[in-house]
Amino acid sequence: MMRCPNCNSKDIGKIGSHQFYCWGCFIELTVNGEKMSVYQVEEDGTLSSLDDLFFEDDMPEVHAN
Repeated sequence: MMRCPNCNSKDIGKIGSHQFYCWGCFIELTVNGEKMSVYQVEEDGTLSSLDDLFFEDDMPEVHAN
């Protein structure tokens, strides 16, 4: 089960084939292979990357089940 790297919530919804949304802290997650990117959804609907807030070693690895 996927957990949010920001708030550790399991309340994650799928919004696209590789896109997820955390209902705990309202961020969007994009998964490409084993790399995850984290975005803040702005008021106008645009996405701002939050990847610089997470060190590469701290980013969770995504494993296919």
